[in-house]
Amino acid sequence: MTQFTSFSFVSFFLAISALAQTSPPTVMSPSRPAASARPSALSSPSLSSSPTTEDLVNSLGPTDLQAVITLLRTNFTNPDEITDTELNRATVEGLVVRLPRGVMLLPAKENAPAEAPSIFYSEIIGGHIGYVRVGSLNAANLQALDKSLSNFVAKNVNALILDLRASHAATDLALAAEFAKRFCPKGKTLFTLRKPAGRQDRVFSADRDPAFRGLVMVLTDGDTVGAAEAIAAALRFYNKALVIGQTTAGRAADYSDLLLPSGKILRLAVAEMVSPDGRSLFPEGLKPDLPVEMSMADKRQIFQVSGEKGMTPFVYEGSRPHLNEAALLAGTNPEVEAAEAAQQRRGRAPEKPPAYDPVLQRALDVVTSLEIYQKR
Repeated sequence: MTQFTSFSFVSFFLAISALAQTSPPTVMSPSRPAASARPSALSSPSLSSSPTTEDLVNSLGPTDLQAVITLLRTNFTNPDEITDTELNRATVEGLVVRLPRGVMLLPAKENAPAEAPSIFYSEIIGGHIGYVRVGSLNAANLQALDKSLSNFVAKNVNALILDLRASHAATDLALAAEFAKRFCPKGKTLFTLRKPAGRQDRVFSADRDPAFRGLVMVLTDGDTVGAAEAIAAALRFYNKALVIGQTTAGRAADYSDLLLPSGKILRLAVAEMVSPDGRSLFPEGLKPDLPVEMSMADKRQIFQVSGEKGMTPFVYEGSRPHLNEAALLAGTNPEVEAAEAAQQRRGRAPEKPPAYDPVLQRALDVVTSLEIYQKR
């Protein structure tokens, strides 16, 4: 099988640096603005410089916190509402809000909606680029992955796009690790389940040779959950795979469901997943190397119909001319602009553009750029 192994990672980075310049800026959390977003000491005061409620609460020490409760009980206009039950409810609500990935309150098991498994899908794009959407990390999808990888080898596929944007949380972590073993070197640690102090960590390692050894791109977003986040981190560490898309869910943890007296469930993160380089993936998630924005609604719509149409219709058609370097750096699309101008000249309003997957398109652009670079 032809492999992309003749260039160094430095050359790899240089080859895609132009693409990275077109990435959209990272969206800032409104409650925690970055330093660059704050006004300078010379600028006039504005409302944006006022501390948020979260900032003020975080600044309270134990003495202030106790004083708030005491003052509420003695001075609030309706002191009967400041009961121990209400205070406890506020505490639980606050923990769920402040630790959204680590603490969850769920209805009773018989009332909890069952999460439908996400199905496996694969195809070959452009005759030599394998596309795999693994879906849920279960036994059926693992078997389908093995079949697709064997097919890729037989057809001389030399680049793979591994789409982890529809991977639900897996309960069987050993089975989930099997997906990573298909791509990572034998004998290497895939991820570690780090437990609280005093409890032994659990290490998941590759015990087989990888089934695919070519160039790998990994697609992620907020639907990349749990062990799928660890798989993406392992491929980036061992395969130098580029992670493209959006930050993962930040739920790379082992959860326990604890039954409450009412029958409701308290779901707690009891151990966190750690990548091979020693970094915890909980609760911040894995940030992409090439950020590309795409709405969840558009992506899920595409995934829903791709089983019949394939993924090729949702990227630019191969027969169309490629974007030139100037347009790529400017973030424009001459094809779309020309089509809209032609429609306006004919006196018609521009039609709504068809569904489009910019994350997959970016991965295909990178693979194509590397192919051109290697042939020079």
